[in-house]
Amino acid sequence: MNELAPNTLLAGRYTILGPLGAGGMANVYHARDLNLQREVAIKLLREDLIADAAFQARFLQEARAAANLLHPNIVTVYDFGHDSGRMFMAMEYVQGTDLKTLLRRRGSLPIEESVGLVIQVCAGVGYAHRAGLVHCDLKPQNILITVDGRAKITDFGIARALATIHPEEYSDVVWGSPQYFAPEQAAGGPPSPASDVYSLGIILYEVLTARLPFEAPDSTQLAHLHQTASPAPPRSLNPLVPAPLEQIVFKVLSKEPSARYRTADQLGRVLMTFAPRATVADLPPQALPVRDPSHPPEAFTAALPQPAPGVSGVDWLAVGLGLLAFLAVGGLIPLWLWACLMYPSCPLRLP
Repeated sequence: MNELAPNTLLAGRYTILGPLGAGGMANVYHARDLNLQREVAIKLLREDLIADAAFQARFLQEARAAANLLHPNIVTVYDFGHDSGRMFMAMEYVQGTDLKTLLRRRGSLPIEESVGLVIQVCAGVGYAHRAGLVHCDLKPQNILITVDGRAKITDFGIARALATIHPEEYSDVVWGSPQYFAPEQAAGGPPSPASDVYSLGIILYEVLTARLPFEAPDSTQLAHLHQTASPAPPRSLNPLVPAPLEQIVFKVLSKEPSARYRTADQLGRVLMTFAPRATVADLPPQALPVRDPSHPPEAFTAALPQPAPGVSGVDWLAVGLGLLAFLAVGGLIPLWLWACLMYPSCPLRLP
């Protein structure tokens, strides 16, 4: 089943060192690039899918989508090629593990670590959103954690370009992972950046509680839960979760896309209020979510002073003082004209 033995030479350039993992579409290997003398990860389309044109197209789409995304929180794609009819891509080799394996090993993560990791993921996903892509398959298995705690997103196999998504589109086939996709995806509707935000909400829930908000024996029941059910409050599973953070989780898990944050950048900026300054300061500027000044997150706008109920927001004292100032200045203009005309050298006098 497409297993490559160690020391296999791929495309005359990549020496296979050993397996890293396997997925539904491809196997991943640790390899060495003989030309550039560096370690890489090789993602090789599975042998039983080589003749499937649809999977070939998805594999090529993933390579092209990821190759155009250069961000510290996204795995970099270096190369794409063929070898004896096999399609492969060469990617950045990440020393570490995926987030799902980390959660199985450690259970729920401390609040600061959980929020810090999700902020990094938001930065990468937000960058993809600004580049016009929706990931559509965000889950802990697709988030790699380096040995020094950096999060890197991978697997853009079913990513969609925003320009190709039509609001009225519908599909009987739902791509993605049932535990993590948004209600609109579960219903066969079009994805959007808010769909990725929902998936990030599931991931945030899981790293805080070591539980998924919805669990069912099959994908049909899971889809129904995403569309109709409310998750257990995170604080009922982990009392250390701050109440405001729990409210953010509920917001991003809203059934309606319009009720969530619009993009991953917005969610990341809100979560930064819960991260210790040292955690945020340790991240490079390009690994921080970008603030959209035209759509400030609710967590920031809610802190602005609001007029009391039944009280007009107009400051009538300021209006009155402004009117008096206008009348005072306006009254001086005729006096100035009269004084000017008294002098023969006045530029306003007619010749």
